[in-house]
Amino acid sequence: MNMLKTVVQAWKVVDIRRKMIFTLLMLLVFRVGANIPVPFIDRSQLEQLLGGGEGLFQFFNLFSGGAFSNFTIFALSITPYVTASIILQLLTIAIPYLETLAKEGTEGRKKIAQYTRYLTVVLAFIQAIGMTVGLFRPALTRTDFFSLTVIVLALTAGTAFLMWLGEQINENGIGNGISLIIFGGIIARAPAAVYDSFVQYRAGQVSLISLILFSIFALLVIVGIVEVQQGQRRIPVQYAKRVVGRKMYGGQSTHIPIKVNQAGVIPVIFALSILQFPLTIQYFLSPTSAFAEWVTKWLSPSGQYGVWVYGALNVILILFFTYFYTAVTFNPKEVSDNMRANGGFVPGIRPGWATTEYLNRVMTRITFVGAVFLAVVATIPTLIQGATALQISFGGTSLLIAVGVGLDTMKQLESQMIMRNYQGFLK
Repeated sequence: MNMLKTVVQAWKVVDIRRKMIFTLLMLLVFRVGANIPVPFIDRSQLEQLLGGGEGLFQFFNLFSGGAFSNFTIFALSITPYVTASIILQLLTIAIPYLETLAKEGTEGRKKIAQYTRYLTVVLAFIQAIGMTVGLFRPALTRTDFFSLTVIVLALTAGTAFLMWLGEQINENGIGNGISLIIFGGIIARAPAAVYDSFVQYRAGQVSLISLILFSIFALLVIVGIVEVQQGQRRIPVQYAKRVVGRKMYGGQSTHIPIKVNQAGVIPVIFALSILQFPLTIQYFLSPTSAFAEWVTKWLSPSGQYGVWVYGALNVILILFFTYFYTAVTFNPKEVSDNMRANGGFVPGIRPGWATTEYLNRVMTRITFVGAVFLAVVATIPTLIQGATALQISFGGTSLLIAVGVGLDTMKQLESQMIMRNYQGFLK
């Protein structure tokens, strides 16, 4: 109720209402473009080609809101931008020049954002060539050089346009534009998922108990995601008093907020990409080949033993990538050095190496809780799907992204409302 009250109050403010309308219109443009097919495509051949929908195809379809399976101009979605952002973020640690840019404030971030755009276009162009010349070639009505060039340029331009669309939302709308585009694609598939489940129930393929249990599970997952996304460990920090001239500085108390889920949904995406790779290779081979049969039995969620092996590997990879990405985004030594340089210290902990060890110990313990939660949310839907006939197209990864983006967007809306003396709903 508080959330709806905040949205209603925000709608009454003229400038915020304009931002909300602008954001909705941009998402509408995205959904319209997601239904515009590329030229020279045979729809019947396309349906046969992607009839299985497993492997990386399911991963791409998740981010594109169904545009990938329909091979529209937004088939690549915003995934090249996400990949480019992750690559630049990792290179910032390895390349001193990028590390220096990251520490230069606004101007440095603008430069890194420019490099991210260039890398996005390059990655989109490469992926467009791979899809057109390789994956979707059997579904093309014309395969001459001109036709292939038009399709590649259309796919690349679609990704570039989505990147521009996201930046427009950042500047003139509410929330993070790139995240909202992914959010819009996921939410757009929800009605179809509900309808498919209803059709399976009417056909007798799933029982009413299975639907009720899955609904309860989805509700519990959403509540858990909200709690974990909002959860944080606040480490108290005290700043010593110091006199500069006639003025006294410091002396105040603050805290370092360490989130339970510092890595977000990135570990789930990395693990999903690796696990779906063998399934994608299997797609290009004969179903009766030895490799295809081995993958189906041991690595596929639909296999007799594969569903359990897939689940176990998913848990292990998510745990690994959660710790890895948390180490990339949070550096205890850097935080400790910055605290000591500004006269800050954790009460009861000596500044310097002891503080670094303390922060590292706290981060290691709290990250384990976040990693286990991510692994459970991402794995249980797969196990449910393997144990029952219920086809879950709106699983744990979708819920993680959708709820996370929804919370971040509402936080930004709340911050703007607080500036106008309204009480928010997020405590």
